[in-house]
Amino acid sequence: MMRVTLFTRDGCHLCDVARADLEALQKELPHQLVEVDIATDESLLTRYAVDIPVIKAGPYTLKSPFGPTELRVTLGAAMNGRPQAPDQTAEPADRDRAIILNRAVLGFARHWLAIFNLLIFIYVGLPFAAPALMKLGATTPARWIYTAYSPLCHQLAFRSWFLFGEQAAYPRALAGTNLVPYGVATGLSEADYWQARAFVGNDLIGYKVAFCERDVAIYAGMFLAGLLFSIVRDRLPPLPLLAWFAFGIVPIALDGGSQLLSALPLLSFPARESTPFLRTLTGGLFGIMNIWLAYPFVEEAMKDTRTLVAAKLAGAGLIPGRD
Repeated sequence: MMRVTLFTRDGCHLCDVARADLEALQKELPHQLVEVDIATDESLLTRYAVDIPVIKAGPYTLKSPFGPTELRVTLGAAMNGRPQAPDQTAEPADRDRAIILNRAVLGFARHWLAIFNLLIFIYVGLPFAAPALMKLGATTPARWIYTAYSPLCHQLAFRSWFLFGEQAAYPRALAGTNLVPYGVATGLSEADYWQARAFVGNDLIGYKVAFCERDVAIYAGMFLAGLLFSIVRDRLPPLPLLAWFAFGIVPIALDGGSQLLSALPLLSFPARESTPFLRTLTGGLFGIMNIWLAYPFVEEAMKDTRTLVAAKLAGAGLIPGRD
């Protein structure tokens, strides 16, 4: 017997009509009716407030207004295409595990954005703990952080932020900034990349962040865009691919690509070194555009998940909005 979910709420006259129509179709199209009050779940209320009654049968969704004919066609298509047979033999322990799993999935679907933002905050924030620990003399845990992030970033000192020093950054002289160059500040060769990767700083010039300037900007941009998305998530459409490419990919490709090509010995590109400002600008744009492109789709998928799981919990006799 297939399951049919009726999304309803108190005082809905059309819901009463839909319920009666479903009852009239019971002999012709046998089904298990599960009613979900959208007032018990904020996401359902937001999604279906102006559409109820809403019928879900298999892969099909029928929104008001509809009549007996549309209802019969939808249930018939669901029965022929995706019949569903609820397990009537499940042991209590299996049922309890299924309920726990569904509640966990529902909790994640409701709070995915907060979870993502927290993970990104930790990911971009931990590299700043490394210079702080170095300053405090806790060199061992600081080295652990540098080592952990080493496979994820080049960590070149002349392309990284510094804390607790005379300057926030020490770019190469080739960058042409007004800052004291890396070679002058450290006495090290600006052509020695391995040495620049290993150098973490000292008490005079400060200690470098375990992420380079561009990576800090990318993930900080993602975090800030995630916070903004929490405010406009119901009104922000996905970023068009062309805009994502133009504002997210092209700037970072031009800045980083031209710098990379100029460093290859077999090519005759003019020598070029990007600046902390350009690395931050292009990295930030890349991070923000990625969030704008992806998060609206993730939110839509999570809405579908919340709807599906809320219906499952209601079918088990539980109120989706309560633990």
